[in-house]
Amino acid sequence: MSLAVIVMGVSGSGKTTVGQELAQRLGWAFYDADHFHPEENVAKMSSGQPLDDEDRKPWLEALNKLVAENLEQDQSIVLACSALKEKYRQHLSKNHENKTKFVYLEGDFETIYMRMQARKHFMKPAMLQSQFDTLEEPANAIIVDIRQTQDEVVADILAHPVFHEEKS
Repeated sequence: MSLAVIVMGVSGSGKTTVGQELAQRLGWAFYDADHFHPEENVAKMSSGQPLDDEDRKPWLEALNKLVAENLEQDQSIVLACSALKEKYRQHLSKNHENKTKFVYLEGDFETIYMRMQARKHFMKPAMLQSQFDTLEEPANAIIVDIRQTQDEVVADILAHPVFHEEKS
């Protein structure tokens, strides 16, 4: 059975880094949701403005289509995506809820803010608070503490039973 694993969390939590490593270890395709934003969204975030729900609609539609197309082809994927609100997660998994698993990279503001200052990205560190303000922590996700090393984070994810079911 194919599976879509969506690595989620606020900007700077390590979604792309962890997602790439997870996909590599599983031998699955990796996608970064940031690459699916319309140009208007990137421009808005680059100017220091957070996106609103209306801005996110076409982005979420494109991501849902990406997940659905891969699952229809029996291709398992890892997708790095903020998925901050429950309604975004519902939209991402719409029509394939039983084949979608969320991994929440949980971290505190200070840890993530320090990480963000050390990287180049269109999401500016000053916008981090808006991410935490928007975040609705998921009830049904694999939750991993990001204060661990990257290897420990990925190992925690891979220890979850869903990956053992997939391989059998």
